Amino acid sequence: MTTPTSAGPGAAVLAFDVGGTDMKAALLDEQGRMLESRRVPTPLDGQRTGDRVVDEVARLAAELASAHPDVRPAAAGLLVPGHVDDVRGIGVFAENLGWREFPFRDRAEAALGVPVGFGHDVRGAGEAEHRMGAARGFDDVVVVTIGTGIAAAVFVDGRLYTGGGLAGEIGHDRVAEGPICACGGRGCLEAVASAAAIARRYSLRTGRPIAGAKEVLELMRAGDANAAADWASALDALALGFSHVVALLAPQAIVIGGGLSEAGDELLQPLRERLDGILTFHRRPQLIKASIGADAGLFGSALAARDALAAAGSTGETAIEGETWR
Repeated sequence: MTTPTSAGPGAAVLAFDVGGTDMKAALLDEQGRMLESRRVPTPLDGQRTGDRVVDEVARLAAELASAHPDVRPAAAGLLVPGHVDDVRGIGVFAENLGWREFPFRDRAEAALGVPVGFGHDVRGAGEAEHRMGAARGFDDVVVVTIGTGIAAAVFVDGRLYTGGGLAGEIGHDRVAEGPICACGGRGCLEAVASAAAIARRYSLRTGRPIAGAKEVLELMRAGDANAAADWASALDALALGFSHVVALLAPQAIVIGGGLSEAGDELLQPLRERLDGILTFHRRPQLIKASIGADAGLFGSALAARDALAAAGSTGETAIEGETWR
């Protein structure tokens, strides 16, 4: 499957995707093409991080306005991590980022002067894969992101299921006796099989600091038994976690994105074999690599912006005004 390069025709929009380390911004034109994207460090400032993020959104919007004066976005999208209440537009809680009950949608709309579509970063990326990418065409599908953490976007009968903002937290499904997870639990999938966990566990096992899971995979290819053991235990944990997803939801497919998905068939093929060995009468879902890649969050944010515009009943003729967009 080819990587999508456009969100399709519609209003020009701004897109913002906030992560624990970096935040991205982009401007998409009326053909859905990403004219420019920018990446900056997430402005971490304890309990003021939410305010600082909105300030950075406004600053990046002004920069994009200056660079593309002929494009007038009618809405913006904003995706953030943590526990997110999509309906109220609230960042409920993000332990690593410092906010609680922060009104992102209202603050961003006040800063930009246009409707803002707001949501969870992984669910937003999942929406992009479901509408534009590898999950397209499946009514019942789970889009899993495996990177620093593990989380999923769950689609049932073609609709995203949010569970009040808590659905899809499969990274905190208990699959082992240890180690301790950042959430306070023990043996969470994220603590065993995320890209960060694979690297961390190898370093603890060997006393050798490494950059990430990619290096563990390279060491395994070179015959490192410790790397092979860590990779195998991560695959075992993922297969067990996915078996729980299959037993509960019977998805037609599980689409895997995030940094670990770049391992391709070295991840997917042994994972298929392990999952098949666990399942009995269950539906066997297709395991598919996500197709949009690193820009999935930005495209998901852009789709959220257009959804917000449609909900507001706009024709798309409005645009950012005032100090930000002239």
